[in-house]
Amino acid sequence: MPSAELTERYSRQILFSGIGAEGQQKLEAAHVAIVGCGATGAAAASLLARAGVGTLTLIDRDFVEESNLQRQVLFDEADASLALPKAEAARRKIALFNSEVNVRAQIADLIPANIHELLRGADLILDATDNFETRYLLNDYAVEQGKPWIYAAAIGAYAVTMNILPGETACLACIFPKPPGGTVETCDTAGILNSAVNLAASIEVTEAFKLLTGAKNKLRRSILSFDLWTNEQSEIATAHPRPDCEVCQQRNFAHLRGEGRPHITLCGRNSVQIHEHHRPVDFAELETKLKPHGKVRSNNLLLRFERGDNVITIFGDGRALIQGTTDITQARSLYARFIGS
Repeated sequence: MPSAELTERYSRQILFSGIGAEGQQKLEAAHVAIVGCGATGAAAASLLARAGVGTLTLIDRDFVEESNLQRQVLFDEADASLALPKAEAARRKIALFNSEVNVRAQIADLIPANIHELLRGADLILDATDNFETRYLLNDYAVEQGKPWIYAAAIGAYAVTMNILPGETACLACIFPKPPGGTVETCDTAGILNSAVNLAASIEVTEAFKLLTGAKNKLRRSILSFDLWTNEQSEIATAHPRPDCEVCQQRNFAHLRGEGRPHITLCGRNSVQIHEHHRPVDFAELETKLKPHGKVRSNNLLLRFERGDNVITIFGDGRALIQGTTDITQARSLYARFIGS
């Protein structure tokens, strides 16, 4: 049984008949991985931690900026000033309001080479990413491993979620065999309401509660979307896999194999990510090297180098975000020139 102190902390949640004392114990024993600690991920992480989910793995490749503070609820001005990696900033904030939760901060880009390591042990995966490339990778992994995951997205005033139970429901590739064509809106072009983000996270986390407490019969088996500004909503059944789905029926995991994986331009920024140079970085040595060429700021988690219109942020594994361009050739050239190839 939970201690008296924990029973008091979660008393209002235990009173809810759908969870109760037994459900609370299941939450405390659960391990949830959240991929992305931006707007949706920060809200989801806060809700899960406050509800007493025992272990959270937070995976994010990015750092906190001032423009994040409008919607990313776990961060503050100090985090933005320090350019703290989002996963680590989230871990620190969660420790302030629930020190009992084991939070594993992973400052990394989720790619085929590390997905098995980073998601090992998780009972459930929550999507809080900003691109379909990573979502298709998650879908491949989840189907391969037979592990449930929840798709969630928000843009403008629009929020959408979908539960994926491999072997039972449709998977992401059943509904979206190919990524959206044409020009795809991002929060940089269409903007985003913090209320849409919180709606997506709230629905996603509630579905997670159902799954983690054993209320599987209560899980929604549809893709659900809302536009909070126009009041439009839709729901499409996803209870059954598509018979000819390449992923969940034919078990062809092209994304997990890394086939055709592009460089990803990040949501909300004029930037390119360079992630093929996986190697440890000596920040002190690099700072000495770069100081004659521009402004340098660093901590033990990352280094930022400003030169002209470009800002290069280097993480501990050698991964870099090149801001000020969407030209992959230029980004690679800047990386090679100042960081090394």
